[in-house]
Amino acid sequence: MKLGLSQITNITFILGILMLSFFGSSCVNKKKDTKIMAKTKIMPSKINVIFDTDANNELDDQHALAYLLLNGDTFNVNSVTVNATYNGGDIQGHYDEALRVIKLCNLNQEIPLLKGANGSFAEITNAWDPDNFDGREGVDEILEATEQDSIIIIAVGKLTNIALDLKKEPSFAERTKIVWLGSNYPEPGEYNQDNDTIAMNYVLNSTIPFEMVTVRYGKPSGTDAVKVTKEEINQKMPGLGPIAKEPIIGRHGGSFSTFGDYSVSLFEYIDYHGDPPSRPLFDMVAVAILKNKSWGEPKLIPAPILINNEWIERPDNQRKITVWENFKKEEILEDFYNSLKNPVLVSK
Repeated sequence: MKLGLSQITNITFILGILMLSFFGSSCVNKKKDTKIMAKTKIMPSKINVIFDTDANNELDDQHALAYLLLNGDTFNVNSVTVNATYNGGDIQGHYDEALRVIKLCNLNQEIPLLKGANGSFAEITNAWDPDNFDGREGVDEILEATEQDSIIIIAVGKLTNIALDLKKEPSFAERTKIVWLGSNYPEPGEYNQDNDTIAMNYVLNSTIPFEMVTVRYGKPSGTDAVKVTKEEINQKMPGLGPIAKEPIIGRHGGSFSTFGDYSVSLFEYIDYHGDPPSRPLFDMVAVAILKNKSWGEPKLIPAPILINNEWIERPDNQRKITVWENFKKEEILEDFYNSLKNPVLVSK
C-alpha cells in the first residue's frame, strides 16, 4: 500500500507527539528520582555509641542507660561495658544493675554487656600484661568495635576502661571520641574523677578527641542543676517504658516490669539535698547533649591536668578538649519523660 503525502505528514506528527510524551515523562521521572535521592541523602544517620558505666552507683546511670536504650530513632548501641567505682561494690554488682535496666528495655538478647575494670589504672598497669588483665573483656570489646565502625564512647563512670584501651592500643585515639560525664572543672573534686585521677590524666595527655560534661556540685552551670524531686518521679514515672517480657528483681528487692516503676523504687533508697530536696540525673545529660547539642554550651580549651587535686591550666597546650556547661534542664527532662512515654528501642 502506498501512502500519500498527507498521510505521511500525519504519521510523522503523531510520532513526534509520542516521542515528546516519552522524553517528557522520562524527565519528570528523573526529577522525581533526584528528589527521592536528595531526601535520602539528607536524612540524618543514627549515632553509634558504646555506653561505659558504673551502673550500680547511685541512680543516674540507670536513668541515662534507659534514656539511651529507648531512643532508637537517634542512637544505635553497639554494647554496654561496666567499670567498678567504690560506692557501687565490685564489678559484678555494676554488671547486674546494668543488666536489670537492659532487661527492662527488652534488649538483653540484642545488646552485649561486658565487664571492664574492677581496679584502678595504676593497679592494673603495675604488672601489665596486655593479654591478661583486669577488665580485658570490656576493654577489648571497645577496641574491636571501634576498629569496625565509627563509634562514640559515652563514659559515665571512671575513665579506667578508656585509659586501658589507649594503653593497649595507642591507635585507638585515632578512631573514636569520648564524651565523659565527670569533674567539677575548673574546681577540684567529683566522684567519677576521684575514682581514678591517674586514668583521667592519662586520657587528657593523649590525643583522643575528648568532651567533658561537667558536674560542678552545687553550681547552676553543671549537670548538678539537672535534678528532680521524689515527688516529680512519683508523679511522672510509674508505668513508663516498655513492659518487660520477664520481670526483674530490683537492687533493693521487689519485682518490676517497667523501668518507670523501677525508677520509683530507686528514688526510695537515695539521699536528697537542697531546697526542695532533690537528686541530680548527672549521667543522663551526657546522652542528651549528643542527641541535641543545643541543650548545653560547649567551649574548646587547652587540655588541663589535675595535680595534687588542683587543676593546672596549660594555655600553650596544643591538645584541645571540649568542656560542656550551662545545660537546659527543662528541655532535657521533658525529652527524657517523652522518650519513656513513646519508647523506640535501639538496635546494635
